[in-house]
Amino acid sequence: MNKLWLQSYPQGVPADIDFTQYGSLVQLLEEAFDKYADRQAYVCMDKFLTYREVDRYSEVLAAWLQGTGLPQGARVALMMPNVLQYPIAIAAVLRAGYVVVNVNPLYKPRELQHQLIDSGAEAIIILENFAATLEKVIGNTQVKHVVVASMGDMLGGIKGSIVNLVVRHVKKMVPAFSLPAAVPFKQALAQGAGQRMQKPELHRTDIAFLQYTGGTTGTAKGAVLTHANIIANVLQNEAWIMPVVCKQPADKAMTFICALPLYHIYALTVSCVTGLRLGAMNVLIPNPRDIAGLIKELKKYPFHLLPAVNTLYNGLLNHPDIKTVDFSSLLLCNGGGMMMQQVVSERWQALTGKTIIEGYGLSETSPVVTANPVDATAFSGMIGLPVSSTEIRIIDSNDSDVPLGQPGEIAIRGPQVMAGYWNNPLETAQSMTADGFFKSGDIGIMDARGYIKIVDRKKDMILVSGFNVYPSEIEGVVAAHPGVLECACIGVPDEHTGEAVKLFVVKRDPALTEDMLLQYCREQFTGYKKPKHIEFRTDLPKSNVGKILRRELREEQKA
Repeated sequence: MNKLWLQSYPQGVPADIDFTQYGSLVQLLEEAFDKYADRQAYVCMDKFLTYREVDRYSEVLAAWLQGTGLPQGARVALMMPNVLQYPIAIAAVLRAGYVVVNVNPLYKPRELQHQLIDSGAEAIIILENFAATLEKVIGNTQVKHVVVASMGDMLGGIKGSIVNLVVRHVKKMVPAFSLPAAVPFKQALAQGAGQRMQKPELHRTDIAFLQYTGGTTGTAKGAVLTHANIIANVLQNEAWIMPVVCKQPADKAMTFICALPLYHIYALTVSCVTGLRLGAMNVLIPNPRDIAGLIKELKKYPFHLLPAVNTLYNGLLNHPDIKTVDFSSLLLCNGGGMMMQQVVSERWQALTGKTIIEGYGLSETSPVVTANPVDATAFSGMIGLPVSSTEIRIIDSNDSDVPLGQPGEIAIRGPQVMAGYWNNPLETAQSMTADGFFKSGDIGIMDARGYIKIVDRKKDMILVSGFNVYPSEIEGVVAAHPGVLECACIGVPDEHTGEAVKLFVVKRDPALTEDMLLQYCREQFTGYKKPKHIEFRTDLPKSNVGKILRRELREEQKA
């Protein structure tokens, strides 16, 4: 394959990385614990944990888990927001020789039950705020061991007690639940301290995470991510950002803002594990939807790296207090999880002086596949170049390459690509080409420099009178209207054109009318692309990282 993208690589970024330098992800974690022992690893609610403390807490929790008698390779579910217990639990599960099953804590009982049954999870570590959901379904699952954490567990005596009191009795954020056999998180740590963790024999091909995906397309499937997958993606991330990171003195730790949830693959790899590899401190944000609270945290620490999604950047930009944040230490802003909109990117650059470096990835690819060079100076509308050790083909419905510059499905091959879907050989086979490329379901175009532009999701494309309409193009233009805060569009049945474009809009300017927006669209789009229907909303359905869910809008229209 002619890897034409290599000609466009920034200076110092290697064509390939060597992920065989680690025998397992645990080896990478333990190296970081030892190398950066005295550095701060995490801070949440003003409580700091050093690498040494994360090492100790995760070791005793691992010993406790092993003491339950679970066999190596057992699945352990984690259901928490970004609190200090989360990274401890991730490290503990891996060090004990088990598989992490990340669960969105906002799941409804039906969604939780599906994931627990499908994964075969036999243990779960859960924040008490969500234990009532578990109570409703646990009898239908294989879960035998439950560890219940509280918001104040790791915050220290008096402060922890006060936080728990407020969360439970003032804010009433903990619905009543009954899980009689559950063990409190602090009790598990205390009991584990009296036991000895047995170091399991781990291999790069062992499963590290079952990362559930497919929420935007249907029933969630578990992407099988091995130790090698995560190691490779961490080293790919590190190689890609090194042209910026190397400007930071080696003895000075970086600070990452971890506002995206750790149960999502983007934050898990880019913030948590890459942060550990680089000896950074992660500022854990339990509730990123509280923009005012997030801004208060941004003001506490000089921060260097901010991974976020378009909706989070947009939310920050639209809060008056954002102007009080000091961005002078900021080295890098990553944009992923969904397409960045030009108007958001340009406003962010005007505010901070930093370009949002857009990249692309999926749960099935651990996640990073492509990224723009970290020295980019302007919004390009591209998702960038394949990262080190990654190959990309743009293919048609027969899995054949399309001509350069033509749209086709993005297919990916590299050490970060999953081993397959958990217990789903049919879906696995359908997702791969004969030569081992993962078919992403995203439609893209590659130019002569190797840069890729996403046109849309294969399943989101709208067909109007035989013409392809890509929602992301419509949304990008409509979002630039000064009266629009957020928007999304879908195809709806139309007796004349097969499908028509329907636009959903959240207003920034209350005075915005349908006629005003239709006139704007008439000026911006050719006939078949113009929205035929406009519906104003107070909000739009979003995923756990703030990605707007067109699927839910489509389902509403069918109802």
